[in-house]
Amino acid sequence: MINWQLLKFEELTTIQLYELLKLRVDVFVVEQNCPYPELDDKDKLQGVYQLIGYQEDVIVACARLLKPGVSFNNCSIGRIATKYSARGNGLGHKLMNKALIECQNLWPNQSIDIQAQEYLKNFYQGYGFIGYTDSYLEDDIPHLDMRLEKV
Repeated sequence: MINWQLLKFEELTTIQLYELLKLRVDVFVVEQNCPYPELDDKDKLQGVYQLIGYQEDVIVACARLLKPGVSFNNCSIGRIATKYSARGNGLGHKLMNKALIECQNLWPNQSIDIQAQEYLKNFYQGYGFIGYTDSYLEDDIPHLDMRLEKV
């Protein structure tokens, strides 16, 4: 069972912040062999939330929810990551479902944008996201921008 917390930057304990950043670095820098600026100053902005999934007091999933205007004109979800040892049981789907619910609660009826790694395009399409850019390199990894349109 996953226990979820949605926290603003100032609500994170130092231990939570450390574990959150460790998970993100483990996935995006170490696993993907991609040195990039993980600390981009967005986490501490007003209207940015950390969605954290715990399994037995260990962070196994996270996503960053950003208000409109921070990364895109619409609200957005980024830094979507799951712990390597916790994969294979649908955790990524649980994380996306929870992130979409929380975005709807925070910003009702707002379209949601993501900067998706290209190899995950089909995963996000399963949630209704549609690509609206051509593929481009971001930190030497193919990406595309995708949107879940809300009317």
